[in-house]
Amino acid sequence: MAPHVLAIDQGTTSSRAIVFRADISIAAVAQQEFPQHFPASGWVEHEPEDIWISTVATCRDAIKKAGIAPKDIAAIGITNQRETTVVWDRATGQAVHRAIVWQDRRTADICARLKAEGHESAISAKTGLIIDPYFSGTKVAWILDHVPGARARAERGELMFGTVDCYLLWRLTGGKVHVTDATNASRTLLFNIHAGQWDDDLLKILRVPRAMLPEVRDSSAHFGDSVADLFGAPIAIRGIAGDQQAAVVGQACFAPGMIKSTYGTGCFALLNTGTTPVVSKNKLLTTIAYQLNGKRTYALEGSIFVAGSAVQWLRDGLGLIKQASETGPLADKSDSTQAVYLVPAFVGMGAPYWNPNVRGALFGLTRNTGPAELAHATLESVCYQTFDLWAAMRADWSEAEAAHTVLRVDGGMTASDWTMQRLADLLDAPVDRPVIQETTALGAAYLAGLSAGVFPEPSKFADNWRLERRFKPNMSAATRTRKLKGWAAAVRGVLASDEGAQP
Repeated sequence: MAPHVLAIDQGTTSSRAIVFRADISIAAVAQQEFPQHFPASGWVEHEPEDIWISTVATCRDAIKKAGIAPKDIAAIGITNQRETTVVWDRATGQAVHRAIVWQDRRTADICARLKAEGHESAISAKTGLIIDPYFSGTKVAWILDHVPGARARAERGELMFGTVDCYLLWRLTGGKVHVTDATNASRTLLFNIHAGQWDDDLLKILRVPRAMLPEVRDSSAHFGDSVADLFGAPIAIRGIAGDQQAAVVGQACFAPGMIKSTYGTGCFALLNTGTTPVVSKNKLLTTIAYQLNGKRTYALEGSIFVAGSAVQWLRDGLGLIKQASETGPLADKSDSTQAVYLVPAFVGMGAPYWNPNVRGALFGLTRNTGPAELAHATLESVCYQTFDLWAAMRADWSEAEAAHTVLRVDGGMTASDWTMQRLADLLDAPVDRPVIQETTALGAAYLAGLSAGVFPEPSKFADNWRLERRFKPNMSAATRTRKLKGWAAAVRGVLASDEGAQP
């Protein structure tokens, strides 16, 4: 039997496992949701054990559905919700606190103090990031400060820190391997993306003991082998990348200037800048897109915290729809004379505004505003937020190089033709949706399969990328300008609601 690759796609609301064949077609998929915990306003947590149990269950299910044996799997690739932070006991494997999720905002005060102390420029210069509760570093510090005895235990080397990939790898290998890859390390506020290593100055500023940290390797490498009793025989783990970087790989955005945007719980757009880390003048992040053979490829990244979760709000919070697929047809029925804007700052605003304190708002409501107009405003909000990232990227990356850029999209929301067409209209650029929508899992599978010799070098792999549909802009310039001006005014209104914010 031809070799297969098993991709673990551990996300914010569910764990998935996908078995890919050697021709990158999908042999089987398994998925399992797990509970979300919201212990306080702006706090989001996961039980690490729920993450682990759902991951193992979906892997076993996918292998069974594919009708293959462990010997038929050449490698496992892992991709994960980034920045989510786990601290666990080196001896027992027990987490000392629930995982603090990337969306969690509890460390806003720590971040404000670090900024007040003047650390932001030094941290940004080394990490490519800004000081924000989004990233792992302040989450680790919070756990060490709030779990009794944790800081002393961490300094003695008794506790381990890891992002979700690292935690899963440690569990898969039976506690033998404490390693992460460069993409996940680059999201911690603790890693120097230019030197490619943990930084002692950053560790001191954020008060994180070096003894807790994992080793950092390439994104495609032999990380270790799963213990035999998990799947019936050991399987080599050969690929790791954070979910957004894995999507860059899965979308075959290997050439500088290529952009992909993933629409899941949030939205994340990455622009490949090659071997040069571009410093953003527009509050984008500079991050590692992937690292192969010790060579780092960089990207500019824009992060939107609320995309698909805004549609979930329509469903679960307002009860306007029963399933996400209803949103586009409902938006189509909206009154075109109304200009309703939703700024979905449910957990603050990400790029290019980076304000953790503001909250969402609706503008332009009339007596005739109803479910159709709210659906319209919700879907458009994702497109407007993407436009803000797009504009920032074009400003940071030379206009000439960005002028003819096509946006490659993936993630659950791209199933909505209405949203993708509106996105193309507002960007005034083509939007390409690929045949294989599971690009995050495909990226993880490719990194593992590359190391295992199943998949070819990046340029040859890129030849396998296939277009399912291209959405071309057809909105008039006048309409586009009017709508974008309305969005900009709505954003100013939300930012002005935060004391001290610049309207």
